[in-house]
Amino acid sequence: MDNEKIRFLSCLARQYPTIDSAATEIINLQSILNLPKGTEHYLSDIHGEFQAFSHVLRNGSGAVMKKIDEVFGDSLSAAEKRELASLIYYPEQKLSYISADKENTFSWYETTLYRLVDVCKIVSSKYTRSKIRKAMPENMRYIIEELITEKKEVLNKKAYYEEIIHTIIEIGYADKFIVEISNLIQRLVIDHLHIIGDIYDRGSAPHFVMDRLMKYHSIDIQWGNHDVLWMGASAGQTACVANIVRTSLLYDNLSVLENGYGISVMPLALFAMEVYGDDPCNEFEIRRRRSSQKEIDVEMKMHKAISVIQFKLEGALIENHPEYKMEDRRLLHKINREKSTVEIDGKEYKMKDCNLPTVDFANPYVLTDEEQEVVRRLRSAFVNCSKLKQHIKLILNKGSMYKICNSKLLYHGCVPMNSDGSLRKINLFGQELSGKALYDEIEKYARKAFVYDNEEDREKGRDILWYLWNGADSPLYGRDKMTTFERYFVEDTETYKETKDNYYTLLEKPETARIIFEDFGLDYEHSHIINGHVPVKQAEGENPIKCGGKVIIIDGGFSQPYHKVTGIAGYTLFFNSYGLMLSAHEPFESVEKSITGGKDMKTYRVASQVSDRRILVEDTDTGRAIKENIKDLKDLIKAYRSGVVRQKG
Repeated sequence: MDNEKIRFLSCLARQYPTIDSAATEIINLQSILNLPKGTEHYLSDIHGEFQAFSHVLRNGSGAVMKKIDEVFGDSLSAAEKRELASLIYYPEQKLSYISADKENTFSWYETTLYRLVDVCKIVSSKYTRSKIRKAMPENMRYIIEELITEKKEVLNKKAYYEEIIHTIIEIGYADKFIVEISNLIQRLVIDHLHIIGDIYDRGSAPHFVMDRLMKYHSIDIQWGNHDVLWMGASAGQTACVANIVRTSLLYDNLSVLENGYGISVMPLALFAMEVYGDDPCNEFEIRRRRSSQKEIDVEMKMHKAISVIQFKLEGALIENHPEYKMEDRRLLHKINREKSTVEIDGKEYKMKDCNLPTVDFANPYVLTDEEQEVVRRLRSAFVNCSKLKQHIKLILNKGSMYKICNSKLLYHGCVPMNSDGSLRKINLFGQELSGKALYDEIEKYARKAFVYDNEEDREKGRDILWYLWNGADSPLYGRDKMTTFERYFVEDTETYKETKDNYYTLLEKPETARIIFEDFGLDYEHSHIINGHVPVKQAEGENPIKCGGKVIIIDGGFSQPYHKVTGIAGYTLFFNSYGLMLSAHEPFESVEKSITGGKDMKTYRVASQVSDRRILVEDTDTGRAIKENIKDLKDLIKAYRSGVVRQKG
């Protein structure tokens, strides 16, 4: 045994100081290997739709109702099952509603507690007692464990369990118990959650989504282009800040900034009223219009003011980074004020609005002193927001550009490709990179915005986060350009066109997946790509399953503006011990309807790939890691027995 191995085993001995402790752990790990794998839940493109997102977590994308069906079959009516499911999803609210409607009887509590215990038994059956115990609320651990664990030594089991249930009710503990066991059921239905990008923007509550994710038991996040925009703003990238403020105004979501994160936009409002007070700013409409008309009028002026600031900041940024190859996005200097036209790709177009009082056409990308002050104050508010820092820290710690997990390659956008199906080489960092190497290098640079002491490196990191938001070769954006300027200022709608990366047209060819798997070091036969970003137009007959079943696109339109486009309100994907299951959801109506009428989000299976045998923990990445641990522990026992390492106890 070499010295390195002895050093390693000596370190391991600190955790397992005796043969008995090592042997016990081996037995424990070996038993885990033979359990069914836990359920992995994949969500994408949440876009701030907190209520729908929260409900999907609570009902496990239909998994809770499926378990209720498994337990009770035809012994309960459909209405009784809906009531039980509603109680599990929203226990506190449901109990309040029931109490207000009628007096909860001893009989109701008894029936309900037994039903919840039966559901909890089945959802906990695939886990070790140790894992279940850790998931339980500490104050209820003993009681729940007694009720869901089979006790063979008890002769009169019925009387034993009845006594526990009756005591819970008699001492007035039933409501608290219902809340805790319902939350435990929600917790055990899903073992791990994968978020395939785009938590932020459009919807009105991304901060609530992030609060919920911070408390979630097991999670990873693949960065989306909207997420990196917020990462960039938190790091102080001013073009990212301007984009977020503009988007918040566009969707009438200033409350996210002001109430959610405490970021004041008052400096922008005062500036906009001063500069654009007489300008109706008709081209800068607010889409959702939750505010009053008076507020909308002010917001439209703010919308125009921040848009002009954004185009100035981005123009200067692009000039500083010729490697981004985004010169075609610098358009302010191509405006002909006299003719009210702008030159785009060598062609002249009529402008809808040419009132740009803050643009010095001799130096169009230079901010005025007033604009600089607005930007300075907005940047400071983002950088110093403690809540945003916490949320971005979660995205950094639990997130990445891509993830490989259990033969599933997860990424938000695309892998840039040439029209012939080969991986496109992109030079951002002085070398030609494609595929996995490009993803790895981009992530390395993006993290520099937060961890490097060198200001030059931090600035490169900040700027690459903006590039990932909308760059032509950004694997998170996946289009040739973002035509924001054209949509505001140009009459010809042909200029609004954004061409998708070749990746999206090549997805119909199985060979595309084979090329990507090979580049990322995955086996073609047993692997899948889980992808988000581009909403699947199911209403038009588009299939979310691509590349002969190897690619699954799960952006079905969580965001309300996409519901008409997609025809649904989102996809969710399950990977459990039986295989893969893709489900589509109809729009979530409201928490109130779920509580008062048992109204659930309608979910129906779109596709499934069933395994020929039940998948066990030993078949997963976790299983492979456990096997390595078992091997190390066996080596430690040998070292103890041979005297190479001494027992401590």
